[in-house]
Amino acid sequence: MPRKFLKKYMPDPHELKKHKGLRLFGTLLHDPNLWHMNRRSIATAFMVGLFFAWWPVPFQMVLAAAGAILLRANLPMSVTLVWITNPVTMTPMFYFAYVVGTWIIDVPEMPFHMELSVDWVMGGLTNIWKPFLTGCLILAVTSSITGYYSINYIWRRYVRKQRKDDQIKRQNK
Repeated sequence: MPRKFLKKYMPDPHELKKHKGLRLFGTLLHDPNLWHMNRRSIATAFMVGLFFAWWPVPFQMVLAAAGAILLRANLPMSVTLVWITNPVTMTPMFYFAYVVGTWIIDVPEMPFHMELSVDWVMGGLTNIWKPFLTGCLILAVTSSITGYYSINYIWRRYVRKQRKDDQIKRQNK
């Protein structure tokens, strides 16, 4: 996997260490393994980030950071990936999770209007919480496993291609 490409889009480690939500981890953020960019750390970061992206809770970044620290994954990538769930994508993603949940636990879909408000969460979620959370869990596990194995595959394939290209260059000299 091209490290230069990934590093170009990764947040600065010093800025992340200063982030108010991540300060609670203190000296744990100084572990150099959290900042390495190798196949294992990036694949694990995809697993952590994609898992917590499907969790319908605030402070997903803090949970992803804790997961990255615990599993020694690349911290910036883990934290960045939870932003797949953002104000634009949240409604379609969570509706999809609800639909998957209704299919898994075999209950009929109930019509509802989703709002980003405390009142809706307290009132509207009471009718749909089982299929919604079931769908979130299924999609979190599925996407994290898929992300982990996909990054491993892509990284290995890229390294093999680079080695083959280097070998061809050496033979042509």
